[in-house]
Amino acid sequence: MIQVDVRSRVPIYEQIVNSFKQMTMSGILSPDEKLPSVRDLSQELTINPNTIQKAYQELERQNIIYTKRGQGSFVNPNIQAINKEEKMGDLIEEIKRIIIESMYLGISKEEFLKLITSAYEDSSNGQEQQ
Repeated sequence: MIQVDVRSRVPIYEQIVNSFKQMTMSGILSPDEKLPSVRDLSQELTINPNTIQKAYQELERQNIIYTKRGQGSFVNPNIQAINKEEKMGDLIEEIKRIIIESMYLGISKEEFLKLITSAYEDSSNGQEQQ
């Protein structure tokens, strides 16, 4: 389920947060699915329960999960919308990076839009054939 690299420069709680986010984005975890308890996950990963709790608090802060007192933590029922919003933000950042690179290469806005349109159509045609 979750793998943690204790030698990584990424803090353990962030690795746990990232793992849960990936599992929700990929559909491994479904909306309203119950997560392992802090105690169970800490035993499974042999990690301090406070680290797991910190990861769960961060996931809750990011609206990835919610907690019901005495019942546990669950995947947000609106996770697909949250994931789409996050992916759109990532996509916009990538597009900005590509725009800056194209400007550096001296590509005009019109040329850039033609390239984007062509690439989009090529990708759309490829998806239709699958």
